[in-house]
Amino acid sequence: MKQKKIILPIFPRGYHLITDLILDEVGEMLPQTGLLHLFIQHTSASIMINENFDPTVRQDLEAAFNDIVKEDMPYYQHTIEGSDDMPAHIKAAMIGTDITIPISNGKLNLGQWQGIFLCEFRNHAGNRKLIATIMR
Repeated sequence: MKQKKIILPIFPRGYHLITDLILDEVGEMLPQTGLLHLFIQHTSASIMINENFDPTVRQDLEAAFNDIVKEDMPYYQHTIEGSDDMPAHIKAAMIGTDITIPISNGKLNLGQWQGIFLCEFRNHAGNRKLIATIMR
């Protein structure tokens, strides 16, 4: 088993395709077969697998989640860090903090239209950190 911490560049709020960034960090470590587990060390951002081809999917995800989880709701008590903070925690709870991808023939075995995404829910976030664990 191998493990590596990945520090992502700062991204603006939204859904960002990071498959190539992940491969740049762990590509040479991938075994012929195994699993790549990615865990994000944050409570106001998520990682997920979704469509990697049409960027309007990312725009629609942003619009849908903003409609489902609104800012400035009167029942939020956790507001000291800004109006985007509590909604960011809720969205992160909905999408999750980890993904696992099979490794086949030394490559990530993603579907044709699948990619790895950082889901950044904060307006002004810093660098996000991931833990990549490779299991044979």
